[in-house]
Amino acid sequence: MTADARWERIREDLRFGQVFAGAVVKVPRPGAIGIFVDIGLSVGGFVDVVLLPEEAKDWPAEGTVTDFELWWADDRRQIRLKPSDARYLRSDFADFVQRFRPGWPSDIGRPVHGPESAPCESGVGFTSAGPTAGCPGTGETTDGPGGS
Repeated sequence: MTADARWERIREDLRFGQVFAGAVVKVPRPGAIGIFVDIGLSVGGFVDVVLLPEEAKDWPAEGTVTDFELWWADDRRQIRLKPSDARYLRSDFADFVQRFRPGWPSDIGRPVHGPESAPCESGVGFTSAGPTAGCPGTGETTDGPGGS
């Protein structure tokens, strides 16, 4: 099976808000891009800097095991996550969601198929530099465990 076919097969079973226990495996540039998380799948998980606390000292360290929710998945064979534990989530998350992804509550439980069926009401994406135009998860490519 090709990597693309394997990714499509994995993505068919994913749901927005789905919870994964994960271990932080890499924090390449604390405060700059985000963290890589092993969630037990053959594709990597990533939490973007815009979802983490402003102070890098408050981010989960490498080796931390905690729960993460599926925030986004696109064609990059990487699952975008958000921390479930409020200690590891930006302090103004509710305001952030209201501003940049107001449909998030209704997305929870919906299948993550492909970009054509993914929610994108806000027109805002996320990259290491912060919100950008596009859908969440379609910003810059990140390299690292499971990344492309």
